[in-house]
Amino acid sequence: MIPLVDLRAGFEEVRAEVLAGFVEALESMKLFIGPNTTALEAEFARFVGSRECIGVSNGTDALVLALEACGIGPGDEVIMPAHTFFATAEAAIHVGAVPIFVDVDPVTMTIDAEGVAAAVGPRTRAVLPVHLYGHPAEMTGIGSVAARHDLTVIEDASQAHGARAHGRAVGTFGRAAGFSCYFTKNLGAYGEAGLITTDDHEVAARVRLLRSHGHATKERHDAVGYNFRLDELQAVVLRARLKRLAADNERRRRIAGMYRERLAEVPGLTLPATAPWAEHVFHLFVIRSEERDRLREFLTSREIGTGVHYAVPIHRQPAIEALGRVLPSLPVTERIVGEILSLPVYPQMTETQVDQVCDGIRAFALQGSRGSRTR
Repeated sequence: MIPLVDLRAGFEEVRAEVLAGFVEALESMKLFIGPNTTALEAEFARFVGSRECIGVSNGTDALVLALEACGIGPGDEVIMPAHTFFATAEAAIHVGAVPIFVDVDPVTMTIDAEGVAAAVGPRTRAVLPVHLYGHPAEMTGIGSVAARHDLTVIEDASQAHGARAHGRAVGTFGRAAGFSCYFTKNLGAYGEAGLITTDDHEVAARVRLLRSHGHATKERHDAVGYNFRLDELQAVVLRARLKRLAADNERRRRIAGMYRERLAEVPGLTLPATAPWAEHVFHLFVIRSEERDRLREFLTSREIGTGVHYAVPIHRQPAIEALGRVLPSLPVTERIVGEILSLPVYPQMTETQVDQVCDGIRAFALQGSRGSRTR
């Protein structure tokens, strides 16, 4: 069996450090926003190149806090792609904002900058680009649109820890950025966790206030906040894994290179592209095939794990349709969601495993070509 993600293999590389850190944290009984959280915040800020980092409870809460701390609220329109995880829109709705969905670039599958420009209206206050699958969004074009219309840029970097655009790390382009540290992410906890990066000290201070019930002091609440704190045990895990993140991302790129080399001549496949200005970190390796469902079934029969991220775009989700708004037609998004297939990619994946996945895909393609000759 080749899993889509092998969490146990990743754990074995950090086992000793994580378990020792757990013992130390539990013996101290400083269980949230303690020394490990504080250290992680400083270490991730250095890794990304931001002035501030704030640890929070998960990636969705990171986006909620980033939006609220940047002043986005009821009635404000936030432009975002429809091809992303539901939490991107959910976060905007939680602060009372209105998500405005636009299409994605057919090559990178990240938000289309021209679509952003066309979607700006009198109530638009922010743009929420998503660095999807580990590939950065085209932040130069998005930044130009935002500057022209005085919009706040808040990045959803949940799938792109360590990715870079034009030599600059994602998480440093907008006024703030939210990172998910869900356990399958490139920088994942063993539970739930999230991070917010920003260069704006006022935003950072507001996030710190809001994440812990608006506490200014133990007995004084200066805002109606949330219980969005990062616990010390998850911070222990993230500190151990952050030390290995750059090397793990490089291993992911090496695996992606193997896939590209071995699948280059397979008919009917579209392989993921990396823009010349981008440094991809391959949170997911997503191919496209018009025979996606049959291919997935075939690989499953060979005990090869796959995924679909994401089968139904946000603007076609029942919860969004129930809001009763006129929803756009997004032809690129609506086409690719029927074609995308995520293949196994994780740092501990072996070349033999890559070969087995590629052998399965080639066998499926050969089966199809034989069938076409007999008809």
